[in-house]
Amino acid sequence: MYIYPDNLKSKATLWLWTLRDLASIGIGSLISVFALSQLGFFVPVVLTAAYAFLSIRMDDTSILDFLRYAVRYFLIQQQNYSWGMTNANQDQR
Repeated sequence: MYIYPDNLKSKATLWLWTLRDLASIGIGSLISVFALSQLGFFVPVVLTAAYAFLSIRMDDTSILDFLRYAVRYFLIQQQNYSWGMTNANQDQR
């Protein structure tokens, strides 16, 4: 079942994933099946299943989005904090 975006502003979804996530999961599954059958390598199957679980969208957000925001906030972007009052004399006038 294909659900078209509300007011053409949200991302197009198919079942519980966006179309981009669904394409990534499909390509990952093909690579995973090839790696498992030809090489006996099980790690791609686990990574694809984890990505599929983390990218499930409910109410236009996913666990993967939350993890991306958390990594960006805590590890990548610099946080600036300013202490004290600024222009206190001008505010009292």
